[in-house]
Amino acid sequence: MAQMKPWIILISYVIILLIIDFFILHKKNQVNSIKKAFYETIFFVSNALIFTALIYWFYDNNLVDNITNLKPTQAVVKYLTGYLIELSLSVDNLFVIAVIFTSFKIPIKYQHNLLFLGILGAIVFRGILIGIGIVLINKIHGMSIVFGLLLLFTALKMLKKEAEHKEIEQPKGIAKYFRFNKELHGGKYITKINGKTVFTALFGALITIEFTDLLFALDSIPAIFAVTTDPFIVYSSNIFAIMGLRSLYFFLSNMLEKFTYLKYSVFSILVFVSIKLMTANWFDIPEWFSLLFIGISLAIGVYISTIKVETD
Repeated sequence: MAQMKPWIILISYVIILLIIDFFILHKKNQVNSIKKAFYETIFFVSNALIFTALIYWFYDNNLVDNITNLKPTQAVVKYLTGYLIELSLSVDNLFVIAVIFTSFKIPIKYQHNLLFLGILGAIVFRGILIGIGIVLINKIHGMSIVFGLLLLFTALKMLKKEAEHKEIEQPKGIAKYFRFNKELHGGKYITKINGKTVFTALFGALITIEFTDLLFALDSIPAIFAVTTDPFIVYSSNIFAIMGLRSLYFFLSNMLEKFTYLKYSVFSILVFVSIKLMTANWFDIPEWFSLLFIGISLAIGVYISTIKVETD
């Protein structure tokens, strides 16, 4: 039962943050200012950092099923590294979310509620994917190399992909099971037209967001496996990064186009992590170096993007 305590605290912490976010920080269909979104981003990042104290306590008092025999300080560094990796890989996700909202013509006043529901789905689905990934990497010899190659392929594909804002539609085949309507119907997800149940544009956007998050999770979760296969650290770092993604999106929504060089930072991080995964059985890259590399890569991407904007 003692080893369930950290999981209970984590889930309780997340639920409290979700309640604060939904009922206190936001009123129904309220449009956020950039200033407020900035403070909310600081709030969620601060809570992710505060959780490091709990990580240290859990591992210092043997409250976690410490399958990889991590020391408390090692657990904290791996948590922070995983958190930064997930945040950096979410940059591409922010651009996709913006395209989804544009494609489905979702007004700003409905976007927070939509992303809130998307987070709830991500919390569940990512937990399932993390569980499957950990079983695979522990049971199948050489699985880390497979994950590494997957990340390398993703990095090369991302670099070749042109930054074009084409329309995004619902995942193929989904229209067979749902009757869709392109209207918003006053912010409803499900409505009735001529006595028939119809799913609105909001529902279509929600399904698309969940589907794309699953695709991004196939990249980000193997990336964290390069840091650790400890289930608690992988899941907690993932969830805290996702929790702050909504406020980060609203803070950067008007500036996404300006950070064009961040994609090269993400590319370098993906290549680094893929190499770390593939060479894990022969060479151990220190965690402090991983954390430093990720931080410097992101800083360079932001700095060059800022210089480019000022010179244009």
